[in-house]
Amino acid sequence: MISVMQTYPVSEDGAQPAYPITSVDNALRLIRLFNDRDTLRLTDACSYLGVAHSTAHRLLAMLIHHGFVQQDPQSRTYRPGPTLLEIGLAVVEKSDFRTKARPLLTELAEMFNETVHLMTLDGTRVRYVDAVEGTRALRVAPRTGSLLPAHCTSGGKALLAELSDERIRALYADPATIVPQTDRSVSSLPLLIAALEEVRATGYATNYEESEEGVGSAAIALRDAAGRAIAAVAVAVPTTRLSQERRREIASVLLDRAKTLRL
Repeated sequence: MISVMQTYPVSEDGAQPAYPITSVDNALRLIRLFNDRDTLRLTDACSYLGVAHSTAHRLLAMLIHHGFVQQDPQSRTYRPGPTLLEIGLAVVEKSDFRTKARPLLTELAEMFNETVHLMTLDGTRVRYVDAVEGTRALRVAPRTGSLLPAHCTSGGKALLAELSDERIRALYADPATIVPQTDRSVSSLPLLIAALEEVRATGYATNYEESEEGVGSAAIALRDAAGRAIAAVAVAVPTTRLSQERRREIASVLLDRAKTLRL
């Protein structure tokens, strides 16, 4: 194991190092931009950091070298690289909540014979961190490792509903953030807030071809011992067998299990 020595003092509140290294700070700020967007242009990086094109290009080139960022050869835009995914999954695999949630995923997959996903909120997106498949020939494929817009998934909406409307407006301050995935997707901030109000009223969220045609799901937020929503579990079903009655049945079971499970 490689240990890293901290070579500069940190302020007492931990918010800002006393002697920050500008290049490191800028590189980390670029990485954090991917919390709220799928791609990044060189001009976006320059504007955000307030640096020259040559400086931003050098920073991105170093991030590409280490796999934190990759560049699309056609559009020349930048997107998260495999190293970010590997680190994220490694952290998740060591997280206690994933271990605690696994029996629930297995139980639900056996009960409904459908694919069950576990996900966490990552900015305006959800990260799929685990899944258990059903055994039917026609089933939803597991999405472990994927990132999808939160507003287009049942698990994402279940977690967004835990936030205040003020926080939602801040997260989606840029209208371009709410990008529909299908013609059934939520397409505006007012529609998203209305959808989240419904989730808060019922206790569960649904998705009917909002993230992908032919796929629907029902989901709930899962809480830790302190009552904080830290993940969501969703039962994903091909829409050919996802009637309203079936969705209500799945939601009822999910709500019942949520009463006793703490991650």
